[in-house]
Amino acid sequence: MFFEYSLKTKFREELIDISSQIRESLEKSKVLEGIIVVFTPHTTSAITINENADPSVKKDIIKFLNEKIPSNYDFSHYEGNSDAHLKSSFFGPSLTLIVKNGKLILGTWQGVYFCEFDGPKSRNFYVKVIRG
Repeated sequence: MFFEYSLKTKFREELIDISSQIRESLEKSKVLEGIIVVFTPHTTSAITINENADPSVKKDIIKFLNEKIPSNYDFSHYEGNSDAHLKSSFFGPSLTLIVKNGKLILGTWQGVYFCEFDGPKSRNFYVKVIRG
């Protein structure tokens, strides 16, 4: 089954927990065993897994990325968002997750995040649940 989600990001850079939307897709699909693919079609966003218990982890990730890939670097790309393209490539546009006994397998502290690196924008991401 295929699901499409939209969101509006609020900041130039932010990590938004989308775990609930993925679980919702799994529940609607009624798949008990299989995989889930989560994908964003945007070249300045990404999908990742990380801790979702302490919000300072998201801040630390963004701070680290901005130190290592600053927006004011002398990039050639005329749109001025090369840093966002690099950050997106660093994480990647998709994830594959495992489904067992109708449950998404994630660690105790893990959440799935939509990563915005060029906002604020209207964005989409897709969830494909595959019976296996």
